[in-house]
Amino acid sequence: MDTGRTNRPEAEQPQEDAARPDGATTEPAGAGAPRKRAGRGLRRFSRYALLVLALLLVPLLTAETALRVNYTGDPAAGTRTRHRDALWLGHAWVDGRKTDHDVEALAGRLRGTGIRDVYVHSGPLEHDGTLPGSAYARARWLISAVHRELPGVRVQAWLGDKLATEGPAGLRLERAATRAAIVASTRRVLDAGFEGAHFDLEPLHSGDRDYLDLLDELRALTHAHHALLSVAAHQIDPLPAFHSFWGTTTGHPKWWSQAYFGQVARRVDQIAVMSYDTMQPLESLYGGYVAQQTSLALEATPDSTDLLMGLPFYHENRFGHWAHAETVPAAVRGVRLGLSRTDADRARFGVALYVDFAATEADWRAYRADWAA
Repeated sequence: MDTGRTNRPEAEQPQEDAARPDGATTEPAGAGAPRKRAGRGLRRFSRYALLVLALLLVPLLTAETALRVNYTGDPAAGTRTRHRDALWLGHAWVDGRKTDHDVEALAGRLRGTGIRDVYVHSGPLEHDGTLPGSAYARARWLISAVHRELPGVRVQAWLGDKLATEGPAGLRLERAATRAAIVASTRRVLDAGFEGAHFDLEPLHSGDRDYLDLLDELRALTHAHHALLSVAAHQIDPLPAFHSFWGTTTGHPKWWSQAYFGQVARRVDQIAVMSYDTMQPLESLYGGYVAQQTSLALEATPDSTDLLMGLPFYHENRFGHWAHAETVPAAVRGVRLGLSRTDADRARFGVALYVDFAATEADWRAYRADWAA
């Protein structure tokens, strides 16, 4: 095997490898060439890696800068509550854990605000679309108590389930029998006295036609009962076709196209954007993102549909959500800026507070001072 050494007598080899006066050993003849080639390859790889990194970082930094700019300026006068706000309530309100005293306390909290609807968790749906009556056993008591303490506030059943769009388990909207079971379940909650049905089905991919078909069936049912149909909606592509890019790279196309958002909005009475869990690391970036989402949603939502922007009344730190960034003050300022720039006089507009059992006094103060005042 060729070792790269010259063909000298064996006796001369030790002298050639002897230590140099500076302590280093003499490099064998010819060994520098592979090392130089390896060095050139490493440098070439580093240049390619830096180029790829730049191609990824430059658009990201550009987008984040745009969000920061979007957070600047002053909201227009009058961009505050239109008294069409909503609050998501946890399951404890219909399973026996809450009492008349709790309803009285809730009423004290909501009086003088813009909240007109409460979405009470009354599920979840089974994977086949059915819903046991035991899931909302105390519904009639709650509806009666809310009407007594808060005249004019509507109580809607919040229904949902995990969809089998990214895994084997979950609700399958492509099955006609499942959609029929969801409609039947909705009929039963309306018969129990709820004044509307609010759906949160996730993860729901942009362009899902089965969901649109379900909404058509539900709208016919709710309107026949003189009730409301409302949905929790995914965020809208912050960049064109971003849901396709994100879906290809992660398997989870988090966003909806603006066109699909509009198709959903035209089929419902209320659409509430889940404008949280945005992956933004700073308040200013989150607020700019909410301002952008507000503008995009306003452009896609018909005047006949209530558009609500979600406020984060909860505090978690995990990938996708940072409590120090996703704050109520930042969200409200973002909502007001987006409303100011796009349709400041939109009447059917509000905010939706998620969720009652995780809210702090600071959240409620910010909502009242910055939006409901």
